[in-house]
Amino acid sequence: MEKIIDENKQGEALVLEPQTTNTKKLFIESYGCQMNFSDSEIVASILANQGYNTTTSLEDADLVLVNTCSIRDKAEQTVRKRLEKYNAVKKDNPKMKVGVLGCMAERLKSKFLEEEKIVDLVVGPDAYKDLPNLLDEVEEGRDAINVILSKEETYGDISPVRLQSNGVTAFVSITRGCDNMCTFCVVPFTRGRERSRDPQSIVEEVNDLAAKGFKEITLLGQNVDSYLWYGGGLKKDFEKASDMAKATAVDFSGLLSLVAEAQPKMRIRFSTSNPQDMTLDVIRTMAKYPNICNYIHLPVQSGSDRILKEMNRLHTRQEYFELIDNIREIMPDCAISQDIITGFPTETEEDHQDTLSLMEYVKYDFGFMFAYSERPGTMAARKLVDDIPLDVKKRRLAEVIALQLEHSHHNTKKQVGKIVEVLIEKESKKSDAEWSGRTPQNTVAVFAKEHYKVGDFVNVEIKDCTKSTLLGKAVGYSENN
Repeated sequence: MEKIIDENKQGEALVLEPQTTNTKKLFIESYGCQMNFSDSEIVASILANQGYNTTTSLEDADLVLVNTCSIRDKAEQTVRKRLEKYNAVKKDNPKMKVGVLGCMAERLKSKFLEEEKIVDLVVGPDAYKDLPNLLDEVEEGRDAINVILSKEETYGDISPVRLQSNGVTAFVSITRGCDNMCTFCVVPFTRGRERSRDPQSIVEEVNDLAAKGFKEITLLGQNVDSYLWYGGGLKKDFEKASDMAKATAVDFSGLLSLVAEAQPKMRIRFSTSNPQDMTLDVIRTMAKYPNICNYIHLPVQSGSDRILKEMNRLHTRQEYFELIDNIREIMPDCAISQDIITGFPTETEEDHQDTLSLMEYVKYDFGFMFAYSERPGTMAARKLVDDIPLDVKKRRLAEVIALQLEHSHHNTKKQVGKIVEVLIEKESKKSDAEWSGRTPQNTVAVFAKEHYKVGDFVNVEIKDCTKSTLLGKAVGYSENN
């Protein structure tokens, strides 16, 4: 399995255990980032209290929701095709209601409801608690919409259901919104300004997951490194806070410590980081606690200082190298992955070569790579001409992917002969006689099932590898088991 995003991948219909008293059926699909999947768990929890059980059968649903992504054009086109499918089914089941959630909902609200009339309700990322009221509006024959962005909402008081969970890994949302105005990104406009969740509610959710048998959690945010709790409110207003609030504030390294100490046997991951906000304190905290996985997703987007400036990425190539050097020094066995965009407006061959040379310096373990697609409403769309021909974008993307696969293979080969800890997550896709799980460095490993089971921490001796998967033999349980 190559760790490269397939933009055409369909969203999954997500399901939880039914409540016997519920009589209505909810079909919900999610597309895009992990935050969307996490949000769908919040939505399902809210609607479970309104009488809805989730279903995998679109045809049987009373309510169909799609949680959407606006980050790339292909994602939007995929969602549009799904809406066409929903409406075709709706002709045979006219009582069925269709709604759009998330980032695409906020951006295309009037188009969906008024112009194209393809949905009954539109709900933005900060308005999920208003779903019961909006559904009442729909039942009374009115279109329903709430895309108001909040300065306060973090859903910290909602206990998310775990949709189609393997019972082993779970997402825990810690921040919402983003203050980094990268010129290619719609998130600040669709999810609003950055605010952090009460650390106590985060620790309580992690403790609850541990009690339910989960073995690994991923702390989620558009930019986890800028997590800052000082009693509530927007991060940008921190300077106006009282001296007491500032003195007792919890930053991301502090939150990591709280979570790691609360559940020392539980693996802790986080995503996504921003180079300009990742501090040495975070790296040192990762090194201090053995249950914090030695893996950082560290999007770079480009290796060219000129393009980074056009993207409004608030770090330089050299500053990124210094951060990488610090990570390597403090955590020599830390895996690092990337996001890279090829063909950003005005990108020259020299800029592209800068990206390839940066990749050679870092030698990422894996990455998520895309050709630039202009997103309406972003600063890049307003101020820059999308002037790189598609064939050039694709050729540069192919070169980036080829180099990444080379580096992925280089890194997996270094694991051959070692004994690594693997958390078993599921059956291998290729063989029902093998388990599949991940190492702390987030590399997939497969090995013969023997007597082990899903959720076990197992020491695995790596015998061979593919470009991105480790092949091994279990040698016993790890001390975390």
